[in-house]
Amino acid sequence: MIDFQNKVVLITGGGSGLGRAAAVEVAKQGGSLVLVDLNRDSLEESKNEIRKNSPDANVELVEADVTDEAAVEKFVKFTVDTFGKIDGFFNNAGIEGKQNLTEDYGSDEFTKVLAVNLNGVFYGMKHVLKVMKEQGSGSIVNTASVGGIRGVGNQSGYAASKHGVVGLTRNSGVEYGQFGITINAIAPGAIMTPMVEGSLRQLAGDDWEAAGKEFVSVNPMKRFGKPEEVGSLVAFLLSDKATFINAAVIPIDGGQSYKY
Repeated sequence: MIDFQNKVVLITGGGSGLGRAAAVEVAKQGGSLVLVDLNRDSLEESKNEIRKNSPDANVELVEADVTDEAAVEKFVKFTVDTFGKIDGFFNNAGIEGKQNLTEDYGSDEFTKVLAVNLNGVFYGMKHVLKVMKEQGSGSIVNTASVGGIRGVGNQSGYAASKHGVVGLTRNSGVEYGQFGITINAIAPGAIMTPMVEGSLRQLAGDDWEAAGKEFVSVNPMKRFGKPEEVGSLVAFLLSDKATFINAAVIPIDGGQSYKY
């Protein structure tokens, strides 16, 4: 059994989707949480969802922008000041951006997507790793994507940023394993989150559900993944059950990335 009793986990993008799902799972196993998101209302919704399953869960909420390094440094310090340590970090905040061919992809949009998905992940690692190195322990899980391990089309900013997350994960895992720290990434495929719904709406408008069914028809499992399935994987990788998994990038996509 995974046990987060007396453990502290920091999660960015904690207001919805994968961040919320991971938070619910960690809280079920007794962990204390600091959730970070741009949207305060979404954070409150996550806290309410956590409390449905874990009424006594210790949950702190921080409204912050991961593209602002000073803000990242501040919420890392807040976590340490509040709980004394950071055992796990789900470095998850991200956006997809608009879909377009590379030649038509807006330069401002490209910069925006990289700022959140790559710079934000780097800032989080930079400041959390200082804490974990001093502790001599800790686990980090970065959110990459199947778009970070293969081409997906029409997503120059997203693909570039997520490939960057994979590189950061592998590089830093090699650097910090000697300090008792594991750094891994997950590569989700089509998981039914608000971000994926938004992507389908970009493509098909009000017919997004039909488009979704067609989209997953080529998946070996013929369905979207569930956020709670990803949350369980994240909790495992952050736990003491995964202490020799390091610098790995783990797809969770129903097998689609391995299909010819």
